[in-house]
Amino acid sequence: MTAPEPGPAAHAQDGPGVPVPEHGAWLRRGISRDGGPLVEDREVVWLQAGPYYADSRGFAGTTSFDGSQVRFHHLTGEPGEDAGTFRWDGANLVERGTNPDGSTFLEIWTPLSAADGTCGSWSGPDHHVVRVGHHVVHVDARAGTYWRL
Repeated sequence: MTAPEPGPAAHAQDGPGVPVPEHGAWLRRGISRDGGPLVEDREVVWLQAGPYYADSRGFAGTTSFDGSQVRFHHLTGEPGEDAGTFRWDGANLVERGTNPDGSTFLEIWTPLSAADGTCGSWSGPDHHVVRVGHHVVHVDARAGTYWRL
C-alpha cells in the first residue's frame, strides 16, 4: 500500500524538533528510506504513556528529549536505541532520523482515535505493556503485539 505524501512541514529540516506528546496512540502511515518513496506494507502502532513507549514492531522502553531529538531507549524486545527529530504537520507527527548504519528514514505518524481514557505502562520479567485508551501494545523477546480493546 502506498501512503499519502506528507504536507509541506514534512519536507522542512531546519530548526529543532519537538518532544513527543506525553500520551498518544499513533499509526504509521508510511516510511521512506534514504529518500525513497513513502510506502507502508504493514500495520505499525506506537503508544506513548508518560516516558514509556511500546512499538508493535517489537521494542519498548523509555523516551527522552534533548531539545532537538527524541531518543527511544529500548529496554524490552529488539535491542538498541533510536533517535529522530519530530515535527508537526497538522495532526500528524513527522519523524526524520539516521540509523546506526548511516541510512536515513522519514516516518509519518497519524493519531489513532479512541486514545482517551485509561493510560499506563507495566513491566515484568522480559515484557513491557503500554495502554493508551482503547489501544494496547505488548512487547517481549519474541515480538510486539497490538490490540484494540
